Amino acid sequence: MGLRTERDEQTGVALITLDRPERLNAIDLPTAAELTAAWRAFRYDDGVRTVVVTGAGGRAFCTGIDRSAEVPQPSSPYAIDDPLLAIGPKANDLWKPVIAAVEGMACGGAFYLLGEAEFVVASEEATFFDPHTTYGMVSAYEAIAMAQRMPFGEVARMSLMGTAERVTARRAYEIGLVSEVTAAGGAVAAALRAAEVIASYPTEAVQGTVRAVWSAKEAARTQAMAHAPHLIALGNLPPERQAGLFRGRGGGDFRLR
Repeated sequence: MGLRTERDEQTGVALITLDRPERLNAIDLPTAAELTAAWRAFRYDDGVRTVVVTGAGGRAFCTGIDRSAEVPQPSSPYAIDDPLLAIGPKANDLWKPVIAAVEGMACGGAFYLLGEAEFVVASEEATFFDPHTTYGMVSAYEAIAMAQRMPFGEVARMSLMGTAERVTARRAYEIGLVSEVTAAGGAVAAALRAAEVIASYPTEAVQGTVRAVWSAKEAARTQAMAHAPHLIALGNLPPERQAGLFRGRGGGDFRLR
C-alpha cells in the first residue's frame, strides 16, 4: 500500500499521506489507483469536509511518477496514457477543499496534486522543481497546472531550467505558489489547523466557494490540457533515450533561488 488515510471524526478533516518514503513518495501504478479511489470515496463521505494531502518521511512530498513503473503507450501519436491524470481531487469531481502540506522536494508529477489543491502550505526546507526538460520530456500537464498558480515567467523558468534550479519555499511564497511557510517539519500541523477551521463552516457554502473559485480559471485550463497529449507525443525523446539520461544524472547539479 502506497497511501495512508486518517480521519478525525470530530473535526471532519482527513489526512492523506503518500507513504513510499524509500522512493521519495514517487507514485507507482497501485498508488495512483489508490489516490483515485480515495478522492472518489470522499465524495460520498459526509463526515469528511476538508482534506490535507502530504508525503511521508520529510525528504519529499512527492517526486512524480515512479520511474520503475511500466506504462504501455498506444501507438497513435494522438493519444497518451498518463496514469497521473486521475490522481487529483478535481479530476475525480471532488469539490471539498484540499490543502497540500509540502515537506522536502515537490517535483514533476507532484504538480498534478499541487495543481488541484486549493492552497499549499510548505515548510521552510521545501523545494520545488520540474525535471522534465533535463531528461528529454515535455513538461505539459505539470506546467499547465503551475500556470494556474504562478506568474508566466516563473512557470516558464522552472519548467525550462529542469534540475539546474530549485525554487525555495520562501521564493514559492513570494510568487504565490505557497500561501504559508512554516518552520521545518511544521507544514502538516499548519495545514491541519487551516483545514479544521474550514471544516467547521457550513459545507454547502464551502463547496460552493471552491467550485466558484475554480470556475474562474476552468476554461483556460481545459483548453490548455487538450493540447498537452500532442505536445508530449511530439516532443518527448524515445523511452530508451530518456532512460539513458536518467542513468547519467549526477548529484549537486542545481542551485536554489
